[in-house]
Amino acid sequence: MNPSINAVLNFDTMVWPWPIAIYLFLAGVSAGSVMVAVAVKRYREFHGQAVADSGIVKAMALIAPISVILGLGILIVDLTKPLEFWKMMIFWNPTSVMFWGVMVLSVYIVVLFLYMAALFHQPLMVFGRRFPVVGKLLNLIKGFEGGMQWVLVLLAVALGAYTGFLLSALKGFPLLNNPVLPVLFLVSGISSGAAATILFSLLCFKESAHSQDIHFVHTIEKPVLMTEIFLLITFFLGLVFAGGASAEAARVALMGEFWSTVFWVLVVFCGMVLPWILQWTLPKTLTGRSGFVAALCLLSLTGVFALRHFILYAGQMTVA
Repeated sequence: MNPSINAVLNFDTMVWPWPIAIYLFLAGVSAGSVMVAVAVKRYREFHGQAVADSGIVKAMALIAPISVILGLGILIVDLTKPLEFWKMMIFWNPTSVMFWGVMVLSVYIVVLFLYMAALFHQPLMVFGRRFPVVGKLLNLIKGFEGGMQWVLVLLAVALGAYTGFLLSALKGFPLLNNPVLPVLFLVSGISSGAAATILFSLLCFKESAHSQDIHFVHTIEKPVLMTEIFLLITFFLGLVFAGGASAEAARVALMGEFWSTVFWVLVVFCGMVLPWILQWTLPKTLTGRSGFVAALCLLSLTGVFALRHFILYAGQMTVA
């Protein structure tokens, strides 16, 4: 490996490497896509439209389970003893942040699959009519759809925030021991979930870039982005005003070399500024095309992906 690259990816104070950042990203995408899809579902129900026909909802059904299971798999493999992961399910340790994360993830995955069975009850009844037992089970699950929906939303919020709490388990790192971090990761997770559902609805389910659902998700994205910017400013101002090692952590993160470049170029410019510049300066004939909308989604996802890596690595560079 190039020595300069090795220096920013492997340093003396580093505890958790890049697989954790990917897990944080995937868990956030899953949680965010669920929250966005539930909002779209409510929107379609209000307008008397079939929920199962929505490209956004279909995209969530593809993204949410795959991303969270893949992320959990990466987390398990990265453990010192991955084959002993099951012990966390048997031997409870309520004082461990990792334990609560595993519990939330486990319940979240179960409720997610049950909720998807309720959402796509009508299409799945093709199997229900062929196999009566399956039909009875699907009808039973459908009856709990309303309650499951809000349980799933609460679990998605918990999962999104947990990705920030997980990093706070690394004691002695001022940038990571920040109360704003769980909220920042939750909000950026919603942002990535919105971008991912739009992207996959366009690519996999041929949703029109002008559809009501995508327009509705865009109305969610705008306040979410403003909130994310506000939280980022609050995050770093809190470190600066705290002084000492906290202020030094902020300085290293924002005015260092490699990781500060990642923040300003990928997180801020590519993930936040560039999409808005393109959206407002290019002609409507271009911005309304599916390819353009997909490109904006990729920029947004790049920004969130970079944010996870930036926080993880820059956060481990300064010790209190």
